[in-house]
Amino acid sequence: MLSRLSRVLVPMDGSELSERALEYALENHPDAAVTVLTIVAEPSVMMGEAMSIAFEDDIEAAAQERAESVFDRAHEMAADHDAEIDTVVAIGRPGRAIVRRADDYDAVVIGSHGDDMIDRLFVGDVADTVFKRSPVPVTVVR
Repeated sequence: MLSRLSRVLVPMDGSELSERALEYALENHPDAAVTVLTIVAEPSVMMGEAMSIAFEDDIEAAAQERAESVFDRAHEMAADHDAEIDTVVAIGRPGRAIVRRADDYDAVVIGSHGDDMIDRLFVGDVADTVFKRSPVPVTVVR
């Protein structure tokens, strides 16, 4: 039996594995307050989609807009479990952004890797960073 956690952070990027992580958190920690975190990469000339928000007047609003589809899916999944979730968006490097917020939670539940090409090339790079640097326990879902 898993221990009772009161606050669980679930980073989601829209990938199937991040959805599995949320599913795991909802099934195994039904009494916990679950927060879904989506990270929008900070603008960089090396990252096409991230660079496009650099030209927005309100970067935070643009990031929130990009996260909406992930949050909509997360809310659908939570509703299937008769659960409510909180959502938060961050701008930055995913591994660092997750670790920075982890201190406010009892645990992090993360998919083993995301869907984007960079994550496929460095399979599990974000999950590995979170696993190694998180101040709280991490469950990696495959």
